[in-house]
Amino acid sequence: MAWLCAAAASAAPPSHAIRVQRAREHAVIAQIDRIGASLESTIQEYDGARIRLARVRANLRANEYALGVARTNLHASQVRLERRLVELYMHGQPGALDVLAGAKSLSDLIDRVESAKVLTQQDSSLARATLSFTQTVQQRERLLKRQRAERAATVARLASRRRTIEGALAQQRRLLASIHTTIRAIQAREAAAAAAHRREVLREIAAAKAAAEARAQAAANTPDQQPQDAGAASALPPSPAPVTIAPSSGGGHPQAASLAAQYLGVPYVWGGASPGGFDCSGLVMYVYAQLGISLPHYTVSQWNATIPVAPSDMQPGDLVFFDGLGHVGIYIGNGQFIDAPHTGSVVRVDSLSNFGGFDGARRVP
Repeated sequence: MAWLCAAAASAAPPSHAIRVQRAREHAVIAQIDRIGASLESTIQEYDGARIRLARVRANLRANEYALGVARTNLHASQVRLERRLVELYMHGQPGALDVLAGAKSLSDLIDRVESAKVLTQQDSSLARATLSFTQTVQQRERLLKRQRAERAATVARLASRRRTIEGALAQQRRLLASIHTTIRAIQAREAAAAAAHRREVLREIAAAKAAAEARAQAAANTPDQQPQDAGAASALPPSPAPVTIAPSSGGGHPQAASLAAQYLGVPYVWGGASPGGFDCSGLVMYVYAQLGISLPHYTVSQWNATIPVAPSDMQPGDLVFFDGLGHVGIYIGNGQFIDAPHTGSVVRVDSLSNFGGFDGARRVP
């Protein structure tokens, strides 16, 4: 197929290859957004788990310090009790006579009696308290160690998930960079092809102009051999081959299809919009101008100036678009349309099913 209609070349819509890559780009960006959201959630959860683990570790250190103090106190209490037991074993419990004989005064006597009664109770109470505290601290240490193991496992699990997500995110970013590289390469190739095509078309136009000037000069040199209406006749298209315009079931401008059929055989001319030569959008613009309807000479603008039509509702005279709005024709019914397809061709009838790249149908208001 020819390049885009020449009138649209300077602001042509993206090609099919570019559209495919753009679709991939949008899908990858959406995936990156989803992965990024998942990563952010995991990072927040991971940071929270690390903080909780740090707290448990701090509590464990404090508890281990308290446990050391408790063990020291327990050891001291045990030593004291051992000494007391040895003393009792060696000397026995002091009797009343021992207490009375050692007293120097009534007050001293009272203190010695109270001390003899209370000392053993203090030793026993201290030992029980020390042992109970030690057991409590040991229980807390076991609990904190379990918590530390659980928190550490959570942090490790979240760290692993974070690495996995970061890996997937990096892979998607590499894919996106690859897509961008592909798009730039395609754009460069298409720009080079477009430039080459423009040069070719300009050469063709120059050659056609030179040939026309030569014919005009020849006609001027032999005026008696030319008919009086030669200028008018040259503007008429060749006699079209028979073409059938389907009847319209209402809506649209079916007369546009009949008008377009009158120009079958007119050569394709880049930028052309007259019976001397048409490009695709120029043919549409010229035909509708005969009906008093002004359309722009640009496929995308023609798309935007019209209203959508479902394929099942297409009527003769509706416009049909192809190749990312790079080409346009006038529908004539029965799955066929009239168009000026490309350089080197003429206005002709084409089939929707064989043309390919169908973008949709639009109706001129």
